[in-house]
Amino acid sequence: MGWGRGEALDGSETGWGRQAEPAPRWRALLDRARLAGRGAEHHDVDHRAEETPAPPPETLPRRAAGTGWTGRAQAVARPTDASFGAEPAYRVEATYRVEPAYRVDPRHGGEPAYQAEPAYRAEPEPRAEPSWRAEPVRPPDPGYPEPSPRGRGTASVESRYALLDGGYQPDPPPAESRYALLDRGRYRPEAHPVPEPARIEPPRIEPARVEWRAPEPETELERAAGVLRRELGGPRVLAFANPKGGVHKTTATVLAAATVGSVRGRGVLAWDDNELRGTLGLRAGSARHARTIRHLIHDLAQIEILEGATLLEHLDDYLRHASDGSYDVLAGEESPRFAQRLDQFTVKRVLELLRRTHDVVCVDTGNNVESPNWRTVMQAADQLVVTTVPREDAAFSADWMLDLLHEEGMGELADNAVTLISCPTPGRTPLQDDLERHFATRTRAVAVVPYDPALETGSSIEYHQLQAETRQGWLKAASVMLEPFAR
Repeated sequence: MGWGRGEALDGSETGWGRQAEPAPRWRALLDRARLAGRGAEHHDVDHRAEETPAPPPETLPRRAAGTGWTGRAQAVARPTDASFGAEPAYRVEATYRVEPAYRVDPRHGGEPAYQAEPAYRAEPEPRAEPSWRAEPVRPPDPGYPEPSPRGRGTASVESRYALLDGGYQPDPPPAESRYALLDRGRYRPEAHPVPEPARIEPPRIEPARVEWRAPEPETELERAAGVLRRELGGPRVLAFANPKGGVHKTTATVLAAATVGSVRGRGVLAWDDNELRGTLGLRAGSARHARTIRHLIHDLAQIEILEGATLLEHLDDYLRHASDGSYDVLAGEESPRFAQRLDQFTVKRVLELLRRTHDVVCVDTGNNVESPNWRTVMQAADQLVVTTVPREDAAFSADWMLDLLHEEGMGELADNAVTLISCPTPGRTPLQDDLERHFATRTRAVAVVPYDPALETGSSIEYHQLQAETRQGWLKAASVMLEPFAR
């Protein structure tokens, strides 16, 4: 059995039992090129076939036996030329029938849309910091109009030809610096009027009111300490004398030196000039050595020639010192045979040496008014201190000594003397008042020092161990002794 060229199997468009495939694009273009010479009609038909939308697919009728082209006449809009034999396989795409097997199943749901992960969020745009804001445009000063722009690139710049038509005007030369004008002498600064200063009325000053107030009265103790601190106009010798023993000559010598030394701080010495075994060295000063006036006289010739610090250093080897360092002590000799060597000339040499090293020298005289050392100290003394106690025999001995001084030509020393009454017992006796009135007529002043139990034993005297009342009494008494010399 054979089939013609255009025949096909029953129920098939290709003759092979399957549907006809659409013609490739290049075959359609090739056919169009081949039919291009047959006239514009065929060309229009082809374009219309391409441009006309395809009708909805219809059910293809069954072909009758004998011809395979009976079912294809209705698929095209116009009949084609019978002389042109187109291949039955290259039909218009409108004849293509979709196989029902390729229909979309309505029950099949579409794939869900892709959702982006929430972690990949777009970062927000950075916000501009407020500190980078543009500066506000300052309005122009109404007193100065805006100059017209003449620079290159502005809208008001005239063209090159307009500048030539109006006449070329070159730019002015640059201004010279201030220093160049000063060098040539052509610079003159602008003279600005100097405003007159405002007239300010000076504040009215009220006259100060001076109110005079009487100074507070100085206490007696402050006045006494002030006297002891003053300059004395040179070294002064205080002689403590009374021919009778037991009238506190040694005690008065030590406490006077301790009181003056505690105020002045230095330059005070107590000398025991008793020719018969004095006890001043035992009651005052530290016994750091056993040297006395006898050792000093033995080396007096070598020490007298020294000066300044060397003299003080060598003399210190023969002196004893108080426990608080307020005064020095030159102890007397205990041997009775040594009294023969204290002649008048030797005593003067010792006094002259002590004047060179100390400001105040307190001398404890002996009981023998006929001895040369006693008379020599009286002649060299600047102040006589008559010591006594409120007893008749002690007062009689002191009164007789004053008469002797007047007879010996030392009446001025006796008249300017200070009577020092020491109270050996607490309390005041009626005899003390009589003694104060009596010696006030014979001497310059009378001083009374109170009783102190620390002095009753007769042992070493420590000034800081005395009662406050006792120290105050000795401060007043010492100021009375040195008051005529205070400057």
